[in-house]
Amino acid sequence: MGLSGPAFYSKSTKEVARDLLGKKLVRIFDDGSGKLIRLSGIISETEAYGSKDDPASHAFNGMTNRNSVMFGDVGKAYVYFIYGVHHCMNVTAHSPAHDAGAVLIRSLIPTEGISSMMYRCNVQNKLNLTNGPGKLSRALNINRSHNGLSLSDRKSLLHIEDGIKPDKIVSTTRIGISRAREKHWRYLIVDDR
Repeated sequence: MGLSGPAFYSKSTKEVARDLLGKKLVRIFDDGSGKLIRLSGIISETEAYGSKDDPASHAFNGMTNRNSVMFGDVGKAYVYFIYGVHHCMNVTAHSPAHDAGAVLIRSLIPTEGISSMMYRCNVQNKLNLTNGPGKLSRALNINRSHNGLSLSDRKSLLHIEDGIKPDKIVSTTRIGISRAREKHWRYLIVDDR
């Protein structure tokens, strides 16, 4: 499977959020016995977060220790801890005209290592396994130790590969935010089935 390089992530954050749909998020994970297993899912929902143009973005008020990855190289994992409970997985992405940006991965369609993910999360229904940013991070065991990893490096324990070409994509307003709620920067794969 091919990997996207920096050029893929060096576009507008909204464009990258749309283009990530159908890509495969891969996590190589040690199952505790020293055996590496591959966990993955097709990216099915994303949200774009800009910089000074986006009051809902972590980058809106400038660089901090927490958000510094958003201001660095594109194509990196930006992982943060929220509500004292969940890790959220983002991909740094922005055009050269902007100083920061990231795409929140909101949902995946599980494809590999599903039984391991279900066991990890104590979930019986595959549909509830990765249908939220906190859930997918838990299922793939993504945490702050992955912050700043290159997602274009196949040797990385966390990376993004080619996946499928979605038939239909829609955009809506973002959810779970209190500012800039009017922006249609949430993107989803629509499955007519």
